[in-house]
Order: sequence, then structure tokens, then C-alpha cells
Amino acid sequence: MTDDLNLKTDTRQANWRRANAEKYRAHLAVQRALKSGTLTKGVCEVCGGESVDAHHDDYGKPLVVRWFCRRHHTRLHSGGEDLFPLQA
Repeated sequence: MTDDLNLKTDTRQANWRRANAEKYRAHLAVQRALKSGTLTKGVCEVCGGESVDAHHDDYGKPLVVRWFCRRHHTRLHSGGEDLFPLQA
């Protein structure tokens, strides 16, 4: 269901958001939770870096994220989800 996104433009970014509505909603949920203080950033799981991005293993759980620096987040997406598996 993308109607509730209320995207009025036809930019590349808006089109991605329409095509990936669940991902976009998860990203928005993280942004809101960070702003409200209900979610706090961690450090990169791999190197301990402090400048991190949120990574969703399951977009159906939008506030369950793992933290990776940009370098390791990019590697994760280009190398496959098993590159940095969930720790038990």
C-alpha cells in the first residue's frame, strides 16, 4: 500500500520510495525514534566506528536495527547478508 505515502513528485527518490514502501517506512520509523530518543545509535558492529547507519535485517520490525559505519554497511549490501551474520 503506497497511497498513504503522499508523494507528489516524480523524482528518482520518490519513485524509489513508492517501489520500496516498506523499506521507506522503516527508515522513517528509525528517524523518528532517533529524534524522539526512543532509539539511540550504537557503534559499528565490525569496527566500532561512531558514525553509523541503521541496517534492517527485517523491515517488518522497523526499530530492530544493527549499526554499521558506511564502509561496512556498503560491504554488507554488496557482499551479501551473510558477510556479517547476526550474532546469537
